[in-house]
Amino acid sequence: MCGICGEIRFDGAQPSAVAISKMMDAIAPRGPDGSGLVMHNNAALAHRRLSIIDLSQKARQPMVDGELGLTIAFNGCIYNYPELRAELEGKGYKFFSTGDTEVILKAYHAWGIDCVKRFLGMFAFVIHERDSGRVVVARDRFGIKPLYIAETPNALRFASSLPALLKGGDIDKSIDRIALHHYLSFHAVVPPPRTIINGVKKMPPATIRVIEANGTQKDTVYWRPPYERDPDYSLSSDEWRDRVLDALRVAVKRRMVADVPVGVLLSGGVDSSVIVGLLAEQGQHGLMTFSVGFEEANGEKGDEFVYSDLIAKHFDTRHHKIFVPSSELMDALPGTFAAMSEPMVSYDNVGFYLLSKEVSKHIKVVQSGQGADEVFGGYHWYPPLANSNDVVSDYAKVFFDRSHAKMAEHINPQWMPDHDPSLDLVSRHLRMANADTPVDAALRLDSEVMLVDDPVKRVDNMTMAWGLEARVPFLDHELVELAAKIPPEEKLKQNGKGVLKEAARKVIPHEVIDRKKGYFPVPQLKYVDGPYLDLVRDALTSQAAKDRGIFRDDYLQRLFANPSDHITPLQGSELWQVGLLELWLQTHEV
Repeated sequence: MCGICGEIRFDGAQPSAVAISKMMDAIAPRGPDGSGLVMHNNAALAHRRLSIIDLSQKARQPMVDGELGLTIAFNGCIYNYPELRAELEGKGYKFFSTGDTEVILKAYHAWGIDCVKRFLGMFAFVIHERDSGRVVVARDRFGIKPLYIAETPNALRFASSLPALLKGGDIDKSIDRIALHHYLSFHAVVPPPRTIINGVKKMPPATIRVIEANGTQKDTVYWRPPYERDPDYSLSSDEWRDRVLDALRVAVKRRMVADVPVGVLLSGGVDSSVIVGLLAEQGQHGLMTFSVGFEEANGEKGDEFVYSDLIAKHFDTRHHKIFVPSSELMDALPGTFAAMSEPMVSYDNVGFYLLSKEVSKHIKVVQSGQGADEVFGGYHWYPPLANSNDVVSDYAKVFFDRSHAKMAEHINPQWMPDHDPSLDLVSRHLRMANADTPVDAALRLDSEVMLVDDPVKRVDNMTMAWGLEARVPFLDHELVELAAKIPPEEKLKQNGKGVLKEAARKVIPHEVIDRKKGYFPVPQLKYVDGPYLDLVRDALTSQAAKDRGIFRDDYLQRLFANPSDHITPLQGSELWQVGLLELWLQTHEV
């Protein structure tokens, strides 16, 4: 819901109205329903609005509470805001609006930085204290809502997207070598605080930051569930199933909080199908559902309509089926690259982009099934880790796109770090305390790191490019806390997500559950050929790419000659990965 940006000065100067105006223009698609700017002393906060809760002007942002001396720019949704409002009213607080934004302001005034622990939802917000000049920045537990930051010695700028900060100017656009290493090895995941650009960092999830008027900062991590067995949760398989189903019912119901209709992105897989089933169970009639499909390539099917149709018919939804011919897919790529806050290699970016374009014609809010695989163990690399004696090496073997040694054959020496920062990062996470087994450690890594900077970021970027808000019930933090306690063997049953599949059997037809695992297929991009090969070849042989000099020419020639011979362990195209990086850099004039 919306986009935010702004500037905080630490040298007594006024924030740049010109830079903020450019950033606001860049995030305009995130909030097509209105805009606002508030400047006070050392701070300027700006907002683009997507009206979903309290559609009146009383809820416009940035919101100023003159009595409390607080101003906020907020992106997201606090699902339990009615309960928090009632509690705050009991403390004597008076409200002038009926939405969740004002609840955050009052909650911060009442409980300080601990207020975030009470919020059920997705959020990125910046609060400015009028009297002290202090600034408080927070991001939700899974980084569902993005927040990028650019710092200079005298100022700090923030925005909901990295390209917005670039538009504001005065950014160091050089490429971060460590982030480049992560991109090329950790399947395009660049964990915070880094981004591919040296001059832009991102706020870590589950973190609240206090910035004093002199620029000093302090971060507090406010949530990290243990992946350990709880003696009080020694349950049978059926009991785990029932608890998961109950928690998922609550998570789905919470995400219906809105003053506008809420639909579902229906892929036809278990995750999105069970959301539809639970909403039907809760009495939703005429629910709008949306699916997308693409042309076949190399004999690989490009849609899963047979399953989405089955669910739509079973629950009598108002179903919208979108088929994308190859020509339209090609036309959509420039817009997809422009919508990416960072380079994201997954083929389904363009799928979500085109799906969101169509969905936004009908509705403003959807629920989506992201997160179930990371939370409930749905990926193929988890079972081999069950008996691992070296979880770091075994994880890297199945997940990393290329080893450090192999990377030296692909990129030029000046871009190679003298150590393996990606393996070091993964090693630190996997070996942290509070994970009972190698599978627990991998699930924690994937849900806290990979999920944030791959599936979650992808869905936010592509939906918000069309002013569409996506809500993800599988990332309800109370559901995730429950899942973290479940023994891995319950998750790994039935080729993954066993406990979730058993819960789903009580809600949806078994044909959707007992099927080969699907994904969001865009086969034309997996088998880079024809116009797609021309596109990436032109980018990688351009003068801009030559001046950058990241990739070795002999490596590029091998990729151009036989793209389908160079596929990563996760079945991605190496050529698409390196080409997309260059296409993104050129799109955003880096």
